[in-house]
Amino acid sequence: MVELHHTDEYGVKNYKTRYLALMGVAVIYLIIGIGAYLLHYFEGQNADANITSYGQAFWVLIMASSTIGFGDFYPTTPGGYVIVTIMFYIGVGMMGYIGALIATKIMGFSDTNVKNRELRRQNAEIIEELRALRKDIENK
Repeated sequence: MVELHHTDEYGVKNYKTRYLALMGVAVIYLIIGIGAYLLHYFEGQNADANITSYGQAFWVLIMASSTIGFGDFYPTTPGGYVIVTIMFYIGVGMMGYIGALIATKIMGFSDTNVKNRELRRQNAEIIEELRALRKDIENK
């Protein structure tokens, strides 16, 4: 069985980057799938709509989430504008998140798991020293 995370000596779950990226992609496509249904619904109410199928609505939201926006399909209804705008903001955040995961893995900017373990170890040593100091004071 594939492990999605490992638990360090302090009981903290450290999720694997591949798992986090996969979950990010799954979430963005789930949102796009639901949003495409809504976009197709709103655009279907306009006879002059440019988006006439679910596939076109899906494409528009992929383009909005990636900030590319080719312009071959575009919303024509207020509801469509709202859906595409929301998808743009969600997409910027999610694509940025996935990009940051990839950049961190490639460049290795910082491994917060290592830093957190070091800080926990240092805190445990400090607490142990304080306990020993307290015992010395109480015994005097």
